[in-house]
Amino acid sequence: MTGYSPAPVDRAPARPTGRPAPARRARAPRGTRLERFAPLVLVAPAVLIVLLLRLWPLLLGVNFSFTGDGARNGTAVGFDNYATLFDDPLFHTAVRNVGLLVLLLPVAVAIPGLLATFIHLKVPGHRIYRGVYFFPAVLSPVIVGAIFNLLLAFDGPVNALLGLVGLGPVDWLGNPSVAIFAVVGVHVWATFGMALVVFLAGFSTLDSSLLDAAKVDGASLPQTIRHVIVPGLSRTIQFVFVTTMIGMLTSMFGLLYVMTNGGPAGSTYLPEFYVWFQQGHLNQPALASAASTVLFLIMLVVGLAQIGILRRAGKED
Repeated sequence: MTGYSPAPVDRAPARPTGRPAPARRARAPRGTRLERFAPLVLVAPAVLIVLLLRLWPLLLGVNFSFTGDGARNGTAVGFDNYATLFDDPLFHTAVRNVGLLVLLLPVAVAIPGLLATFIHLKVPGHRIYRGVYFFPAVLSPVIVGAIFNLLLAFDGPVNALLGLVGLGPVDWLGNPSVAIFAVVGVHVWATFGMALVVFLAGFSTLDSSLLDAAKVDGASLPQTIRHVIVPGLSRTIQFVFVTTMIGMLTSMFGLLYVMTNGGPAGSTYLPEFYVWFQQGHLNQPALASAASTVLFLIMLVVGLAQIGILRRAGKED
């Protein structure tokens, strides 16, 4: 009987036990890589527009503010333009009015906030109010200024109504102590519709169960606003504060030009109007660039301060 020998079996050489087998790297699909860059491609046009039409002109304006006007056009003058600014009483008035706007800012934000609250709570006629409140936002500042020039004239309808209740006529646009408040009030009326829309959008993200719980607990409307609505809309309030302040500093030129033209006695000057006056009337573009730079710094400081205060208040609540 012959012996049986099995066929040899090929075996891979054993690997050392101390080394693990290297893992094979999975190649990411091509579609996944493209998806990572898709957001960058979509954002790129907006970023380029901001860089080319916003930041680059801003840098050019800051650089131009260190050059001279008139006979010294194009020559470096250091901080002479800024020294001229801070020696100009008219610029002092413009900066003082900025401080007044900051003090009036909570009122300008509270008005659309309260109206949006009433609309969200569906008071009778809330659908009509939404359209009526937004209507002034679509009007041109020139048209708004012309309308209120008639209404606030010394012999106009507003003073006629005051006379019916026994109050004397007010020189709304001719009294240096009153004119700036009249212009700011008209601006708030003409622009609060946009802030109203932003607040309504914020209410759509507010948890309605919180409002229901406050109603069940018997909370009054002021308590509901303070403890539920304000904390829930803290981000929206921050946004409205900053955008309203920017609008006050950069979007009141039309009203000022039509209603007071900076008067009486320069009492309604704002940095924006001062920039236009230096450039358009006195032909001092370098000084106007310096004023624009100061206006930008004011907006930056005020905006950051507002965000910091509102964030701190939100954490405390």
